[in-house]
Amino acid sequence: MKINWGIFLVILVMVGCKSSQTGNTSGADVYANYQEDLSMTLTEYEDFEEKLSNQKSEEMEISVQAVDNQLLELQKKGFEKNKSELYFSGYTVLVYSGVNRDQAFKTQEDLNTYFPDIKAEMQYQQPRYLLKIGRYAYKFEAQKVFSQIKGSFPTARIIQDRFQRKEYVSPTTDSNAERQN
Repeated sequence: MKINWGIFLVILVMVGCKSSQTGNTSGADVYANYQEDLSMTLTEYEDFEEKLSNQKSEEMEISVQAVDNQLLELQKKGFEKNKSELYFSGYTVLVYSGVNRDQAFKTQEDLNTYFPDIKAEMQYQQPRYLLKIGRYAYKFEAQKVFSQIKGSFPTARIIQDRFQRKEYVSPTTDSNAERQN
């Protein structure tokens, strides 16, 4: 009897495996005939060209000019505000920083010898001497000079700095000029 049950189980397993293989398909064949209609869920928009042709060209020009005038006024206000500020922040290339005066002037002479077209400015901030090149509003502007001198002056670096404006107009000077007139 043990043998009959064993044979019966083996046949049952084989029949079960056989039936599961016939109904099973794999790969892209399963989805080859799949279709779904998504038109009900899509958002519908107005035709842009039709809407644009319906608008009057005069209305568009008026609105563009109104914005342009506002932008020009904001630009003028920003320019006037900047003129009234004594300093602006920017970047410079620092070639030398140290307390040795002779070394500072030797570095300036070397810079003039190797790069005669680059003008450096010597500053003294007690107790150190600073040799700086240029006044740049953005760091990438200083990068050009920095890359030129880096080979000859390996300690050079780009630093943040504050510069006095050339076009600075003192608010007290303006009010004194108005009083005199």
